Amino acid sequence: MRKHIFNAGPCVLPQEALENTAKAVLDFNGIGQSVMEVSHRSKEFQAVVDEAEALMKELLAIPEGYSVLFLGGGASTQFLMVPYNLLKKKAAYLNTGAWSKKAIKEAKAFGEVEVVASSDDKNFNYIPKGWKIPADADYFHFTSNNTIYGTEIREDYDSPVLLISDMSSDIMSRPVDVSKYAMIYGGAQKNLGPAGVTFVIIRNDILGKMERHIPTMMNYQTHIDGGSMFNTPPCINIFALKEVLKWVKAQGGVKEMERRAIEKAEMLYTAIEESKMFVPTVAEPGDRSLMNITFVMTEAYKEKESDFIEFAKGRGIVGIKGHRSVGGFRASCYNALEKSSVAALVQAMKDYEEANL
Repeated sequence: MRKHIFNAGPCVLPQEALENTAKAVLDFNGIGQSVMEVSHRSKEFQAVVDEAEALMKELLAIPEGYSVLFLGGGASTQFLMVPYNLLKKKAAYLNTGAWSKKAIKEAKAFGEVEVVASSDDKNFNYIPKGWKIPADADYFHFTSNNTIYGTEIREDYDSPVLLISDMSSDIMSRPVDVSKYAMIYGGAQKNLGPAGVTFVIIRNDILGKMERHIPTMMNYQTHIDGGSMFNTPPCINIFALKEVLKWVKAQGGVKEMERRAIEKAEMLYTAIEESKMFVPTVAEPGDRSLMNITFVMTEAYKEKESDFIEFAKGRGIVGIKGHRSVGGFRASCYNALEKSSVAALVQAMKDYEEANL
């Protein structure tokens, strides 16, 4: 029986994408080779990369002048590559969680870092307001969705400097005005595909302006010139990502993904708000993530959190344990998660509450 998968990453994937990838593992396009065996330089695999790139551009309406890359190393490597390629004197960052902190740490090795605002004072359970992007920064960086703390920024900022965003966990969940960004990147495993491939959307004209030597593998231009194949790419991961993108398109694109995300989130947040046992960790509705919904039990029932996780597992609901820095529960409602899975979780919450109040 298929589980109700609420994992924060690796994420739930569409059944169709899983089946097509499984077939390609055994026989890729009927050529007598697995997608794990075929040469990444072959015309057959080049067609996979080309289709994945075209789908990214189509679904996100990426303008001319941008490149789409599929790399290894995860978003964590991008924390390093961004300042290596773009930080001359000063960069500005918004600190909204663990991943922002890691990105800030890497940037400090290359120049001055101005943290324009931080929600660290309240364990990142809100999005800071009232800050400004400094006009003298080389770029401004923010993380759009915070998987650990359950906050999300669903706004494409107007920026006086290069705008860069880590969109690992909410990419393809809403339309994005890519033209406002110099660069968008993320690990695929939180909403787009399996772990092992990282997407980078980068405006070509921002490169080639750095005086420092950039090592070959750390230089974005290397991968643009090499068509994501300067070295052997994560082939099967790119194939699976391509299948997820095909599924998104077939379902109606990112506008439909956004509609479903809102519907699923409203269903779960309403159940939490109406509960006498569960409470949200993010108080301000406008700051709440549609992708990662975090909540805890009230103090009176705190000792029952582990018991509820086991209760949910008995109903085929997995991946709802909260991150250790927050505790409680985290239900990741990514694109491929069916509404029926959210309904199953809501019913489990109601049934458990009824039996334990």
